[in-house]
Amino acid sequence: MTAKDLLKLSTRIFTARKGRTTLTVLGMGIGFGAILFLVSLGYGLQGALLKTITSTGALTALDVSPNEQDGKFLSPAAIEEIRKISGVDTVETSYNFNARIKLGDTGSDARGEIASLNYLELEGLKVVEGKLLDPKNPKEVLVSSAIGKVFGKEPKDLVGQKISFSLLPSATDEVPAPRANIEAGDYTIAGVTESEEAVFFAPEDGLDIPADIPFAKAKVECRSSDVMASVKDAISQQGLTVSSLSETVAQVNKLFSVVNVVLGLFGIITLAVSAIGMFNTMTVALLERTTEIGIMRSIGASRADILLMFIIESTLMGFAGGVAGLIMGIASGQIVNLIVNIAAKYMGGQSLNLFAYPFWFLGFILAASIIIGFLTGIGPAKRASSLDPLEALRSR
Repeated sequence: MTAKDLLKLSTRIFTARKGRTTLTVLGMGIGFGAILFLVSLGYGLQGALLKTITSTGALTALDVSPNEQDGKFLSPAAIEEIRKISGVDTVETSYNFNARIKLGDTGSDARGEIASLNYLELEGLKVVEGKLLDPKNPKEVLVSSAIGKVFGKEPKDLVGQKISFSLLPSATDEVPAPRANIEAGDYTIAGVTESEEAVFFAPEDGLDIPADIPFAKAKVECRSSDVMASVKDAISQQGLTVSSLSETVAQVNKLFSVVNVVLGLFGIITLAVSAIGMFNTMTVALLERTTEIGIMRSIGASRADILLMFIIESTLMGFAGGVAGLIMGIASGQIVNLIVNIAAKYMGGQSLNLFAYPFWFLGFILAASIIIGFLTGIGPAKRASSLDPLEALRSR
């Protein structure tokens, strides 16, 4: 029997038993679609979370904070010691003040983070409206969306507004005496960040901050990720608190690896039921075509021809189920994503992509569908090829 004849006989199941074959393919498609839907949801949530907490530059930076319990503060002298550590590229600092902001004739309390522009870049801030701060314009600020709620304004209405603020230095163990407020006016809101805290970010250029006020935090940018561990150890030896965003990213990736496995297991349960249904379809096809197999054997078809015919049938059916699964999984994900984003926009939230489809995983779905189709066809194919031609003809 030629390869053309085998392929023609193997594809006949898609036309001879349309209803049963369609239901079997849909069953396989639902199984693969469930796996794709659940796992792509896990990847999408992982990507959305990482996007909100990191930026490219932030992954090679260390966050340094004072250790007030041990009396270790981020004084200018401590910052200079950090700059001398081998592997340190730059050190950017920030102050943290209680503040009073004024927009128009209305004032409110807030927290002010005053820092260098490079620090804000390493902070990985994302704006929902407007733009990031311009290095050429020191009279711009970023405000959180919570500040807009305080003043009853939408983020888009805040951009371009004039704002003034007063920084309220507080007493510390190192600087026990309160000092005069630091006044700043005629600033423009350049952009709005997403945050539930009433906070604004302003460059330290142009602000007369006393030299004896310690820094609240520092960002230490390392020359490469290879030296981050040694730099972190050196800073820790100075008694300061050090953390790394890359560690947070690693923990998030580990967490979602477990989540994706659990979600995939739920989909595999559905797929197992579908595979049983496909095996049942191939078994019924064998019983219905016993006489046909006897005729084929009597006119010269070999056992190998019968075996290949059934295996090709099941493999093609599995492949069709995989394609159907890709279509159903992606379509259902996009529908859910659209509904969620419409609801988020209606409630004033930010739209995001809840689903991600790595190409390797789409390829894995197709490969798995072919393998499952092949495996579920082996049993019925062996039974069909082992039928005695005379017995098969008598079964009519």
